[in-house]
Amino acid sequence: MLATLQLRPSLETLMAGADDFRRIALSFPGAEEKAHMGHPDFRVGGRIFATLHAAEKGTGAVMLTPEQQELALEAEPEAFAPAAGAWGRGGSTVVRLDAISDDWLERVLEWAWTKRAPGKGQSL
Repeated sequence: MLATLQLRPSLETLMAGADDFRRIALSFPGAEEKAHMGHPDFRVGGRIFATLHAAEKGTGAVMLTPEQQELALEAEPEAFAPAAGAWGRGGSTVVRLDAISDDWLERVLEWAWTKRAPGKGQSL
């Protein structure tokens, strides 16, 4: 009798894409898509909490606290990197869409939204 093989999904099905990033970012209350410096960004209360970079880069950015950034870097070092300079030291974090898990994409977008949402405060 032949055993049924359970094949692992291809790496392609595990990758997040710009559409996933956009869908999750816009799922938060009051979130809206605008543009900044030629790139789509996501705002709440007029404040940017996330951006998508050029499609060929396959990256985005989320505005985290430095503590949240550290947690993300420890959890999925291949998916996250601090943004350059003072932005990165302040928590702005680059996200590699081809390396991030769905759970962590949702988590960091929620953290970023919470940091910027009026009256929501900050959370880990």
